[in-house]
Amino acid sequence: MAPQYAPSLRSRLAPLLLFLQIGFIIIYAVYVEIESNIKADGTTFSSFYPEFQDVNVMVILGFGFLCTFLVRYSYSACGFNLLVAVMATQWAIILNGIESWCYRGKIRVDLRSLVVAEMCAASALISIGAVQGKTNPVQLVLIALLEVSGFVLNEWLLQTLLKVPAVNNIMLLHIFGAFFGLALTWILFRKGSLQPFEKEKFDRQTGLFSMLGSVFLWMFWPSFNSVLVDNRSPGRKLGAVCSTYLALAVSAVTAAAVSALSSPKGKLNPIHMQSCILAGGVAVGVSMSAVHQPWEAMTIGFTAAVVSTIGLKYLQTHMLLAFECHDTCAVLSTHGLPGLLGWLAHLLLQIKASDDHTTAIRFAVFHSCTLLITISLSLSMGIITGLLLKWNFWRPPQDKKCFDDQAFWEFPHLAVKK
Repeated sequence: MAPQYAPSLRSRLAPLLLFLQIGFIIIYAVYVEIESNIKADGTTFSSFYPEFQDVNVMVILGFGFLCTFLVRYSYSACGFNLLVAVMATQWAIILNGIESWCYRGKIRVDLRSLVVAEMCAASALISIGAVQGKTNPVQLVLIALLEVSGFVLNEWLLQTLLKVPAVNNIMLLHIFGAFFGLALTWILFRKGSLQPFEKEKFDRQTGLFSMLGSVFLWMFWPSFNSVLVDNRSPGRKLGAVCSTYLALAVSAVTAAAVSALSSPKGKLNPIHMQSCILAGGVAVGVSMSAVHQPWEAMTIGFTAAVVSTIGLKYLQTHMLLAFECHDTCAVLSTHGLPGLLGWLAHLLLQIKASDDHTTAIRFAVFHSCTLLITISLSLSMGIITGLLLKWNFWRPPQDKKCFDDQAFWEFPHLAVKK
């Protein structure tokens, strides 16, 4: 007979968080300082802070509310999102600053480094969506630290081996996060997942909060895609904003149309509207450096929405039955497939713009190597992390306690009086 209560995390969660946070404080005290000088490209606090705040809203509010669609897991989805995001951001600042520490003896922190760190944290949040509800906060923090480590390593490999620009590296976060999450949920698969979990349910109230998160992401996605674009190139940042908005607009319309077409009664599926309206922003972000015309962005947004909506309707079930991957938040359809489509669009547009075959072939080879390294490293890190988390020492929740806030949160009005 299964235990009535979920295992207590007092001896696991509190020591882990205190150990990590005190360790971060010591590292920051010794090696980190705030960069006060104006950058060479003229970026100032007043010009960059609004974009930083947009990204901050996306990571904390957007991703936090997006995952609140589960009836009994909305507190955990939002609360653990904040916990994971801030831990992952602190860790990403340290990892991204290792090169600065080697040359200067200090890690310099400014708004740009905070934005890059939050984008690394966003990659971890995408991965966590695949195992949401089936893990405890101790496991989520460990996932975030290992995923961010793998993502930063992937950036370093692409920059060192293939000389890929930093802004292109960071936008691979969708592909890296999605495939890391798939490998993770494959390793952590529960036999009970073949049948729907008792508490894995959706209703109107939690769906409304989830739609609010999706709207936040939709509104601020142009800033997310353009925040790291170089100001010194006239029109590039404006082009990134316009392209992202157009792709998002087209993907919202297309997702509604495909959702209605795929329903026997011709009704809109709220899950499709929450997730697939963002597909255009994901795809055009990955292909941003090659998109120069409005129609290109709109075509990418249209195709991404079609692929994402069809994938969400049919692929999620087949992944569960064929590969034993229980993808809670459908990160493959929301981030993985649109990210791959964006990679393909980048390849085709770059070849189209090339003047000679030699340049086109060389780019195609390097671009293919970029995807191969990213997927290989993400799957490898996901498998390693999953094997580490299968250890019962972390006290994972039982099947009956999955997708249940009461396993981790104290609700006095629900307490049983003895």
